[in-house]
Amino acid sequence: MGPSSISDRVPRIHLQLLIVGVAVGLLIAALILSPPGRMTGGHMNPAISFATWRFGVFPGVAVVPYIVAQLIGSTLGVLLAGAVWGPPARQPPTSYAVLQPGAGWTAIELFFAEAASMGLIVYLVGYFLQSSRLAPLVPWLVGVLIGGAIVVLGTTTGGSVNPARQFGPAMASGKLSFLWVYLLAPMVGALVAAFVLDRVGKHRAALTYRPCGTQESGAPLPAPPQEDTLP
Repeated sequence: MGPSSISDRVPRIHLQLLIVGVAVGLLIAALILSPPGRMTGGHMNPAISFATWRFGVFPGVAVVPYIVAQLIGSTLGVLLAGAVWGPPARQPPTSYAVLQPGAGWTAIELFFAEAASMGLIVYLVGYFLQSSRLAPLVPWLVGVLIGGAIVVLGTTTGGSVNPARQFGPAMASGKLSFLWVYLLAPMVGALVAAFVLDRVGKHRAALTYRPCGTQESGAPLPAPPQEDTLP
């Protein structure tokens, strides 16, 4: 997205976003399926950690440490990018990959868009994690949804749908406007989605907090008693 021999050959913003969305989607799926991802859950998103707690499969005492680790990782990631790539990563138009909404967007509009986007993602992830048949598809589901958000929302909201995605870039670049929206809205969306899923799903429970959709060893999840009633 910044000045480089690659971006010079891809001048159109929508094509750039498509390339970034596909790359990020594949990377997220790969990280979730990696050994560290299977061991820790591979959340990488405070809203996912919060949602899996609300689903009843993630310990509440782990939520804050996970979120702190995710925010630290975000900060270290952009600092590493600045050290490796230098001015093209640190200076405009890249500015540590900090996101800003499109021209004319208000904080309220941005809040509802980010909350709705994250709510949809959490609802679908939670629904898939309720079924041992669908759960193994969650890494690819998350990759498609996050990659799609980047492509579709990149020129409007920025397509963050992850508090950690914006935290590090905002802190490193000093561009803190709208930061509270990018931090809070996905958490609210996750909370609402978890509540709705609980009501609509007739209290079916998620089977795991791991988006890999399997046990840590890769073994399939045990089918719940109500599995046969799922559509």
